[in-house]
Amino acid sequence: MPPVNPANPGAVPATRILVVDDEPQIRRFLDISLRSQGYQVVLAGNGHAGLAELAAHGADLVVLDIGLPDIDGHEVLRELRKWSQVPVIMLTVRSGEQEKVAALDAGANDYVTKPFGIEELMARIRGLLRTHAAPAGADTPVFDDGYLHVDLLRREVRVDGSSVTLGRKEFALLAALMRHPGRVVTQPQLLREVWGPDHQEDTHYLRILVGKLRQKLGDDATAPRYIATEPGVGLRFVPS
Repeated sequence: MPPVNPANPGAVPATRILVVDDEPQIRRFLDISLRSQGYQVVLAGNGHAGLAELAAHGADLVVLDIGLPDIDGHEVLRELRKWSQVPVIMLTVRSGEQEKVAALDAGANDYVTKPFGIEELMARIRGLLRTHAAPAGADTPVFDDGYLHVDLLRREVRVDGSSVTLGRKEFALLAALMRHPGRVVTQPQLLREVWGPDHQEDTHYLRILVGKLRQKLGDDATAPRYIATEPGVGLRFVPS
């Protein structure tokens, strides 16, 4: 078992935290503070760099600034939520209720208003890590078994080396299944994610769409290699 950091006995060794903030002084401050508590820290100065780092190497938690120079933090959050359930703490200089509600509605787990106390941030990080424990890299959005290649971040799909074009809903369905590899995703959940909350009873939509998706992936419904059906329950992405 790896040794526990005496500065923070509650910290999980090798817990990886991605900090996405365009202010060098904030990145430096968080880098020093988090490392002193036994965390592994990765820094990104803009939204695109943060998304690329998360896609390539994963993280156990993301500290994300809302005011980024390239793309807004809300947009970064919406993009990563398409393929990752990593806990996210938003940093904002705006203390208004509307800003906080918008961050939470976009998929943030928590928020901290700048300027913030480091002890408060550390407590929020510890709380989220306790309730969202997951191995680093679990959300890496790339699947490749030599025949099927799917990159959720770049929205690329290749079958046996050839590029395949998926429709918007076909891709949304595949992404929803790949976010939970090996686990059954229920029909109502898939209908909500792909068509919205008003279509949870429209199971025929799902039957038609999964048929089209299987055809494009070269997946046989009678002997599925990638998308398995649990009759009357839902669908499951088979990762191997």
